[in-house]
Amino acid sequence: MNASVPVAAGQPSQRIAQQILDFLSDIPGSREPPREHPRARAEAIALAARRKAFLASSSLALPPGPLGWLTVLPELVAIWKIQAQMVADIAAACGRHTTLTREQMLYCLFRHAASQAVRDLAVRAGQRWIVHAATTRAIHGIAHRIGVKLSERALGSSLARMLPVAGALGVGAYAWYDTRQVGHTAIAMFSGDIEFVPADRSTEIPARRVERDRAQAAREAGL
Repeated sequence: MNASVPVAAGQPSQRIAQQILDFLSDIPGSREPPREHPRARAEAIALAARRKAFLASSSLALPPGPLGWLTVLPELVAIWKIQAQMVADIAAACGRHTTLTREQMLYCLFRHAASQAVRDLAVRAGQRWIVHAATTRAIHGIAHRIGVKLSERALGSSLARMLPVAGALGVGAYAWYDTRQVGHTAIAMFSGDIEFVPADRSTEIPARRVERDRAQAAREAGL
């Protein structure tokens, strides 16, 4: 995996972007063996991750006032680590860990929270996923856009910390929900066929084929 490109420190969105770039420097390993029927195991992995995310997030959100504000970024990083391990374990259960890429990790982690930032990394066409490799520069830009989006959420999270117990429960509930969405995306992706588009072809998105596959999927669904 390419080394991350540093961004300027200072603004919350820039600090979040840098954390994302640092975070992508290594994809978590997994001890999960491939399963012949991985769906049930993947769901169990996702449930365990939701519980961990709730406990980690609500615990970090307990300090009130300014002390609570200092835990916003550490909380985000802690949740990403839990979610990234979940994605890696789900990929492994589906027999996909050896081909797990940073693009897939980014898409799974942030499709729900920052969909516009990661929408070009992967396209679903029926039961097939087309994953586009991204250059380091492109990953840098995506991390910046995610940082802008998540900094807005971080502001709301910091305000919730003004209410020590109720705020912590609310922050934990969002971590549960967010982790649930990440799990759904990971299960959907790694349960289907995946086609990888190399970086030198990433700008040549096969729009006609994608639209054709979407139309076919719609016909098969009776839409």
